[in-house]
Amino acid sequence: MNDWNLPWEGGCRCGQLRLKVSAAPLLTMACHCTGCQRMTASAFSLSVAIPSVGFSVLKGQPVIGGLHGAARHYFCPHCMSWIFTRPEGIDEFVNLRATMLDDASWFMPFIETWTTERLSWATTPAVHSFETLPAYEEYPGLVEEYAQQASKPASKTAT
Repeated sequence: MNDWNLPWEGGCRCGQLRLKVSAAPLLTMACHCTGCQRMTASAFSLSVAIPSVGFSVLKGQPVIGGLHGAARHYFCPHCMSWIFTRPEGIDEFVNLRATMLDDASWFMPFIETWTTERLSWATTPAVHSFETLPAYEEYPGLVEEYAQQASKPASKTAT
């Protein structure tokens, strides 16, 4: 049963970069770190951890932006929309910016990170909050809990 109604598609603001998601998300997140605040010009970034095998770029060629450091942040080369991040040393998943999906209406952050850098007025409905990042050993339990409790996209209607 495809209760996630996959595949999903999405893209950048200008449409020159398109992507496809064909695997269920592992976790949804809001990150309050000052780096995400600056890269989004907002209070936090929103992302969906997608298994790498279930993520592909269909059109366009993303470029690395942000700090050009260990975490590789990928952007559309034309409109400069921040599309996804590949965390350093972790090839198992891609952090896709949730609002790059054509339909992000179902999205809700399950965890929020870097709350020590949160703007005082910024709140989310996240189930779990972390002052920095969860400990590595906490992720399997969070992923399992998310799989059981996550909000999912509405069923696609037949045409």
